Amino acid sequence: MGMEAGNQPELVDELLERIGKAVGQRAQASAVFGEAVRDGGLTVTPVARARFGFGGGAGSGGRQGEVGSGGGGGGGAAVTPIGFIELREGGATFKRIMSPTDWAVLVGAASLALLAVKRLLVSAQRAR
Repeated sequence: MGMEAGNQPELVDELLERIGKAVGQRAQASAVFGEAVRDGGLTVTPVARARFGFGGGAGSGGRQGEVGSGGGGGGGAAVTPIGFIELREGGATFKRIMSPTDWAVLVGAASLALLAVKRLLVSAQRAR
């Protein structure tokens, strides 16, 4: 299967475009939650954070006397639920979903705040 050197950039562009489309189609809130739900006067719409990336490669030639070739490509996506929007006749409200990472950050920040308050109290007592 021989490839002409002039066609390789076009093939790589096509490969990257295909990967981007495939990953982009899957990186949606509906992939995690499903579609919006309506019940009476309430509509609940999912909200998610989508991240994706992809890469590709090419090649040609080789060492002197060797036939060269190339190829490559890959991609991935991560869709994480972050909350939902409750839409009612009177307005809309965003409700956040707490993840384990959020809880860890909250506990860490609270611990640092407590240590800072403790140091301030100890410093104030020593200054007396």
